[in-house]
Amino acid sequence: MMISSWRRRRAARREGKLQQQRNDNGEIELTVPRDFRCPISLDLMKDPVTLSTGITYDRENIEKWIEAGNFTCPLTNQVLRSLEPIPNHIIRKKIQDWCVENRSYGIERIPTPRVPVTSMEVSDVLSKINVACMKQNGKGCRDLVLKIKSLAKESERNKRCFVSNGAGCALSEAFQAFSRASFDENVAVLEEILSALTIMFPLDVEAKGFLGSASAMRCLIWFLSSGDLSRRRNAVLGLRELVSTDERKVNELSDMEGAIEALFKLIKDPICPTSTKASLLVIYKIITSSSTKEKQVKKLVNLGIVSLLLETLVDSERGICEKALGVLDGICNSEEGRQMACNNALSMPVLVKKILRVSNLTTDFSVSILWKLCKKEKTEDDASVILEALQVGAFLKLLLLLQVGCVEETKDKASELLKILNLHRNKMECVDPMDNFKDLKRPF
Repeated sequence: MMISSWRRRRAARREGKLQQQRNDNGEIELTVPRDFRCPISLDLMKDPVTLSTGITYDRENIEKWIEAGNFTCPLTNQVLRSLEPIPNHIIRKKIQDWCVENRSYGIERIPTPRVPVTSMEVSDVLSKINVACMKQNGKGCRDLVLKIKSLAKESERNKRCFVSNGAGCALSEAFQAFSRASFDENVAVLEEILSALTIMFPLDVEAKGFLGSASAMRCLIWFLSSGDLSRRRNAVLGLRELVSTDERKVNELSDMEGAIEALFKLIKDPICPTSTKASLLVIYKIITSSSTKEKQVKKLVNLGIVSLLLETLVDSERGICEKALGVLDGICNSEEGRQMACNNALSMPVLVKKILRVSNLTTDFSVSILWKLCKKEKTEDDASVILEALQVGAFLKLLLLLQVGCVEETKDKASELLKILNLHRNKMECVDPMDNFKDLKRPF
């Protein structure tokens, strides 16, 4: 027993002050040496870095500390002379050796971390991109953009460094510069710039100014209409970024030839949920814009947007469902849109089903659309839409909605709908709608 204890102590000294202790079950537990622990988290450091005060921390923890607005050393409270931590390769190598020596205890060796990009390196790359743009050096610019993409995808820290040093603005300016020439000649560099830009979203006002220029927007529409799936996806994400906060860009986009058709095609032949949601959001912005909506709504109705939206709503995720209903609600502000919705056999079953099923927003939009469709036929002899709504259980669903509660505007529309439906209840024997409620769950 004494020999065994002596051997353990000797092994501990040889393995870098390895400390062992037995738990209640008699199993040996390892204690990480104090010098290998981050003073902030007290966990084993994966990427040790040293501050100007000489104290070593794990990079992730100390960067969070600095990003929170702290400019002092957490341990010494001294003001930091530099906010750029220096990799501590000696400590990192010791930690890796300790991990290897104790792999029999289940300790995995920490990988050698990649050296993160610095603000100086970012500024240098962006400066070279600016020079390449002035010289119209597409190949040189493309190589630099590929470097940005590679570094930004390595870590969230690298991405933040690029964003904070103005990469979004520099890339947007480069996109504008190369879009002024022939799209065919510069398609390779434009495609890479746009792909890199999506990593930098959201863009600031200055960056949006470059990306929202006439030549840049025409290029986005051209990409949106082309056959390359990745290019189309990135183009619609760029358009979403532009129209999200600027109605002037909405109006400009609305007037561009081929924009509506390309957005419609992206919903009809979806690439991925992200691009579908972006397309729906851009269309929603266009049809709710005060100056462009009538013309574009008519174009969308002629393209078959109503039937497409209803088919999409049959089986779609929450985000797509909310945006599709929002677009349909906007379409139903027009006479043509309401007529197409009234003539579609899916309208009533889908709209009634979405009430209290997906989210508060889908409920609000569904009630609004029902209100517009039923109010249209309130004074007409042919009330087929109202009767169909009754058949699929709209009356009891709306009663339940008032009991559960909703926003004031939806409550007013639901109350008016109930009055309209009640006038026609005696014309037919309603189908028992209670099956609509058997699986009702309100996760919001």
